[in-house]
Amino acid sequence: MTSVLISPAKAWVFFIPTWIFSLIIPVIGVAVFTYIIVLRLAPLYRAAPDQRTDLPLKRIGNALKIWLAQYRQPRYMLAGVLHIMIFAGFLILAVRSMSMVLIGLSENFVFPCLSGGFGHFYSIVKDYAATMVLIACIIAAIRRAFFKPARYAVPTKYGHDHTAEAVFVLGLISILMLSESLFEAAAIVAEVQKGVPAALAAPLTLVWFFKSLLANTSISALQSIHLLAYYVHDLTFFFFLCFLPLGKHFHVITSVFNVYFMRTQKGNIKPVRWGVSDEQLDDLESFGVKKLEDFTWKHLLDFYSCADCGRCSDQCPANAAGRPLSPRFISIKGRDLIFKTYPLKTGEIHTSEPLIDSVYAEDEIWSCTTCGACEQECPLGIEYIDKIVDLRRGLVEEGDVPQSLQKPLRALEKRGNPYGKMERKRADWAKAKEFKKECQVKVLDKKTSADSLYFVDSMTSYDDRMQQIGQATARVLQSAGIDFGILGKAEKDSGNEIRRFGEEMLFQEMRDRNTEAILKADVTKIITADPHAFNALKNDYQDLPPIKHISEIIAQSLENGSLHFKPVEDASKVYTYHDPCYLGRHNDLYDAPRKVMDALEGIQRVEMAKFRDRSFCCGGGGLMLFYEPEEEERMGVLRVRMAADAGANVIVTACPFCLANIEDAIKVAGMEGSMEAIDLAELADRHLV
Repeated sequence: MTSVLISPAKAWVFFIPTWIFSLIIPVIGVAVFTYIIVLRLAPLYRAAPDQRTDLPLKRIGNALKIWLAQYRQPRYMLAGVLHIMIFAGFLILAVRSMSMVLIGLSENFVFPCLSGGFGHFYSIVKDYAATMVLIACIIAAIRRAFFKPARYAVPTKYGHDHTAEAVFVLGLISILMLSESLFEAAAIVAEVQKGVPAALAAPLTLVWFFKSLLANTSISALQSIHLLAYYVHDLTFFFFLCFLPLGKHFHVITSVFNVYFMRTQKGNIKPVRWGVSDEQLDDLESFGVKKLEDFTWKHLLDFYSCADCGRCSDQCPANAAGRPLSPRFISIKGRDLIFKTYPLKTGEIHTSEPLIDSVYAEDEIWSCTTCGACEQECPLGIEYIDKIVDLRRGLVEEGDVPQSLQKPLRALEKRGNPYGKMERKRADWAKAKEFKKECQVKVLDKKTSADSLYFVDSMTSYDDRMQQIGQATARVLQSAGIDFGILGKAEKDSGNEIRRFGEEMLFQEMRDRNTEAILKADVTKIITADPHAFNALKNDYQDLPPIKHISEIIAQSLENGSLHFKPVEDASKVYTYHDPCYLGRHNDLYDAPRKVMDALEGIQRVEMAKFRDRSFCCGGGGLMLFYEPEEEERMGVLRVRMAADAGANVIVTACPFCLANIEDAIKVAGMEGSMEAIDLAELADRHLV
């Protein structure tokens, strides 16, 4: 690197050539790192299969956007910016760190792309990057040690937090930045003192600072500093590399792979076992996840990749309501179990123990609403819903189903709906005397056909209050000039919740019977006002006609002029829209409902603090209406208060489950008279011209 100071490749210490140390350190470091990684990969080889090699271009796009561009990090601004600064600095300095290792063996080594003018430019950039990383590390360490966000807290039952490890790693990173800069600064100062053309020390960088600090230092002292800084950097670099797979900072290595292999489709649920067809399920010895190796290799990679940032739990509505669930600890406990089962001791493997009651509690697993907030927030592509569903599949097979859910599940099996009501009553909402005077709803059969199918689903068909959504939807479709009909008693529950509660075989029965009825109806399009049915038909069924939610139909009809609204009934009311989880996060349908509301002349609409992909689950999705969880406060009550805080007195949603839970929450919160809830289809129906 310089002709003034002797390089680590040529120096001698105590009659020993230093190149020997330059060789021994990386050889031992790489060997230890390889040994650790091989043992860490062992559980992935023994795990269940997972198909993650499809859609390579989309996966590369995810890696570029979420991993490289750190797209999700700024959702928590301060922490995100600090992480981006450290991450970007690491990427910039990666080439320099590798060249530092090789400089110890060959003093004139330069990567081909870093010679000449570009090399000088890179040198300046990496000096600023090292300075930026050090500043970010100092701020992050102070923040972690003294101003720790609540999301980092660890309840006593889960053990200690990882503050000490985090600060230690920030210290290692800081040492790397300081030692590299000191190594270079000593060489520059020596060159200046000898009158040799010196490399430029970019202003206000660590190299510039150390150059000023060492300006009057003797050549012999600079030589010692030069060598000491090099070997501090070398030892720290390889120690850091081998330390990463020992704890939560394993994500530094695994995150790029985890993001590349993350799910490419929203809304769906993984099959019981990849590579096993529905017809072969009866041949499986066991359903779901009961021990560690029952998880797929991707889900074990998730455990390794958790950065323990707490964002998933911070956004989890179940956690906010005080339920015994924190997605963060699903991952942390999983990683701890891998480390315990596959210790770094000559590769010995301990016996995997049953997960339920030893690692995860039943209440913890049943508390999840599958809203998807955790997965939406995770900056590393970690998945939770499939893990929860697989654990539930194991519980269902063992007969460990919460008492409050047993009755609706039996009713679904017997009658095709969770209420246990007769199939022939499924279309009674369309036969109501007053409703029939204004709207005739066809029941599709061999003699009656229609262009579109209105798939009503169980709740709207049988719940007295939600039947009004069905009637409003029918009137809107009729006003828009859409030729539609319903399946009547041939329709079964869509099965969205059945599958997510682990009853795979029952779901498949509902799916197959609905698919047969829909295909017999010979329609060209399916419309539903229920996001849960929308999600199931779109993502869990196959070979059906295109599926649309009623909000899309209304928005399109307003745009093409087939529907018209009169001005809002009461201009003094302030409306807010609650994004249903299975319409928004699971299917990215955010704009259409808002377009419908904004088409009402004179409407006042505000957004709640949590909206769009950060919407807060009402807690009423699917069979959760029947579940009786342990919680401090209802999710729906928390949501209603958010609406009040936003200044709204009317909550509009586009989901019968949300409407039921929010209306109930308004009563529990004591806001009857000051707050009301209405479905989007009802709002549109009220304002039809």
